Amino acid sequence: MTSIDPAAGNRVAAVHRLEATAVGSGALQRLTALAVQLLGVDAAQVSLFGDDELVLGGTGLPQGTVGIRVPLAESLCAVTSAASPDPVVAPDTRADPRLAALPPVASGEVGSYLGIPLAVFEGQVVGALSAFGREPRRWSAADVALLRQLGDSVATELQLAAQVRELESSRLAFELAIDAAGIGSFDWDLVTGRLVWDDRLKELMGFGRGSFDETIDAFTAAVHPDDRERTSEALQAAIDTVGEYDAEFRVVLPSGETRWVQGRGRALADDRGAAVRLIGAAYDTTAQRHADARVARVMESVKSAFFTLDRDWRFTYLNAEAERVLQTTREELLGEVIWSAFPEALESDFGVRYREAVAAGREQVFEAFYPAPLEGWFEVRAWPGPDGLSVSFLDVTERRAAQERAQRSAERLRLVAETTTAMAERLAGGAGEESALQQVAEALVPVSGDWVIASLVDEDGRMRDVGSWHLDPEKRPLVRRYATLRLAALPPDAPIMRALASGQLREVVDVPSAIGRTLPAGEVSDVFWALAPQSAVALPLAARGRTLGALSVYRSAERDRADAEDVATLRDIADRVALALDNSRLYEQQRRLAEGLQRSMLTEPPEPDHAEIQVRYLPAVQAAEVGGDWYDAFLQPNGATVLVIGDVVGHDTAAAAAMSQLRGMLRGIAYRDGIGPAAVLTDLDAAIEGLGMGTMATAAIARVEQTPEERVQGLSRLRWSNAGHPPPLVLHVDGRIEELGTERAELMLGVDPAARRTESVVTVRRGTTILLYTDGLVEGRDLPLDDGIARLREAFAELADRPLGELCDEVIARLRPEGLQDDVALVAIRLHPEDRPRPPGAGPQDLPPRFR
Repeated sequence: MTSIDPAAGNRVAAVHRLEATAVGSGALQRLTALAVQLLGVDAAQVSLFGDDELVLGGTGLPQGTVGIRVPLAESLCAVTSAASPDPVVAPDTRADPRLAALPPVASGEVGSYLGIPLAVFEGQVVGALSAFGREPRRWSAADVALLRQLGDSVATELQLAAQVRELESSRLAFELAIDAAGIGSFDWDLVTGRLVWDDRLKELMGFGRGSFDETIDAFTAAVHPDDRERTSEALQAAIDTVGEYDAEFRVVLPSGETRWVQGRGRALADDRGAAVRLIGAAYDTTAQRHADARVARVMESVKSAFFTLDRDWRFTYLNAEAERVLQTTREELLGEVIWSAFPEALESDFGVRYREAVAAGREQVFEAFYPAPLEGWFEVRAWPGPDGLSVSFLDVTERRAAQERAQRSAERLRLVAETTTAMAERLAGGAGEESALQQVAEALVPVSGDWVIASLVDEDGRMRDVGSWHLDPEKRPLVRRYATLRLAALPPDAPIMRALASGQLREVVDVPSAIGRTLPAGEVSDVFWALAPQSAVALPLAARGRTLGALSVYRSAERDRADAEDVATLRDIADRVALALDNSRLYEQQRRLAEGLQRSMLTEPPEPDHAEIQVRYLPAVQAAEVGGDWYDAFLQPNGATVLVIGDVVGHDTAAAAAMSQLRGMLRGIAYRDGIGPAAVLTDLDAAIEGLGMGTMATAAIARVEQTPEERVQGLSRLRWSNAGHPPPLVLHVDGRIEELGTERAELMLGVDPAARRTESVVTVRRGTTILLYTDGLVEGRDLPLDDGIARLREAFAELADRPLGELCDEVIARLRPEGLQDDVALVAIRLHPEDRPRPPGAGPQDLPPRFR
């Protein structure tokens, strides 16, 4: 005989409880999306393991995956269940003997895997939260901790879904029980004489839907002749005394059958004390004993606790669930006044709502907490009846706790995401470390603490407080002042100092004892006691073996100290903040090195007679690589001025090296009389091919030349050629802007050495300004090239009367107000009139020796 594994049976039963409630859950979709975002993986998935694997939800999965079932033997995620309770960490699934033979790995769909077991009911593993990557990757301890925290949220959501389903089932069973009691209601308006019955009462009295004319006479006619007088007297007594109505009578049905009905009600008075209305209910008592037994069986079977109170607030009935929840017996409660048995209920929400239900004659539905001895949250429905008050209630303590855990978990995860995003955005946007840490301090309040101080360690090893925040706006100046004073006043063994020295997190249970009593008398002590911290967590910001700063998170006495989950969240945030700071500092070092290298390859322009040349090179804000943008300006032996702008394809050291080579070769080729821009580009193309450089680049060359006759006339000629580069702009003295472009763009350098190069000539008056630029100025993710050139033309025209250096700076500022997405190089020349002295803006006429 084959034995049955009870644990396996319990697990399958738990899985069946979840299957009907969680497939396609929006909460699971959000949690898996958060896993994909925070871990940077390709996909995340929630699975249940019963007889097979059921995919409950996921992000990044192929369409149609949610809801499918996979045999356990072929399931990648089921390996997590087998490894319970430890996670499965596989940086390279193809090298992992547990996973290598499974279909998703063998097919090449999954190259890395991280799985966290899901324990939903009594520690029983019923599924897994899994993260996948198409390529192998290293999983850090922080990745595992983050996915485990998300797994806790997934388990909480699954448990909450199961509990909500059970709650709805209990409600339905209870409503069916009430219907089974067969109670009908009536409302007799004594002023108009109209008597209204609900459908149930019409049925009890033997009337069809349209056969009752809503009069007291119709009612009297239906009552058995022997009971009419007694029933009428009971009604009249209730009206005369504005009191209670209670009568049991027989009804003669159209079939001739006799039915016993119990009627109960109450007269309502106007402001003069006269009865104006009689309301109540009635039910069939023909087979009272059988009916009572049937109702009792139903009430005993439902999972909702239920009890009834008479009009004197005495217990008249309790079902078994009510005995269990109220922690007492029927014998002890029946006949007892509820306020005596449960004195805490009198002035609580329970007592207030019970009295309101009776006074208003309306059902009350609410949730409330009852203190000791019950110590729990209850969902309550209380509705009045002719005999008093009926109350059903469910213990929802576990459900509320699950909701609170889910909410706290979601808040912590949101906090991790917000602080990570804030750090990245602030540092990437150039706001600086202090601004980024201030943002982190604000994000930590109030989820992690009541107030926070953020600190940085300078290059010389000294710490300084750079950010602070308090939950109470009125106390924020106090926190700022304490942050200004505290470091100079703290002893060397203060928790924050120990955290920095050891690189380990420090929890302080009693801050007044640990810190307050060590502070010197004076302002710092006064401010400390005004802030009144009780507990704190000091976290070093350490990354790659270096301590870069610290976070001090404080809580007041009115708030519980940070629990294990709070501390784990703070540790995760501190690790992420520290890594972002360290990355930012490394990036800044690399950026400065790259920019210095790039600038070292570019030289200052000459200053020919009556011509002013300005150059600019600006690296991209969010890139640390050297690039291939370059400018050049030099004089040919005959005195003609040559302007060059170029851009090598790529953003790395290879592009920078290629740029340096091209710039040097172009200078060598162009430094001779008689060679024009087109010939220079042709020879440069041939050199690229002949030397096997394998480089592609765009370039534009403009040569400013002049004959003696043109000098007398105040004219100059601009000879230019373009190899796939954005068109240079010419700002004429009349304000007109001309693009130096051809009908069809010519090939960039390095594509075809036999490509035909052409050159054009335009005659300009002295006073003209020519601008050559790279595409980083006019093109980007947020700016199409044509739109960028149009904006450049507009800015160029508006800035025509500005000094040339100011014009270059303002053009960049206007076109890229949010910072550069790519490197930008500019070279501009302004041809000042030659019939007057050389203007100061043209500089001191600094020329190579040959032209002096």
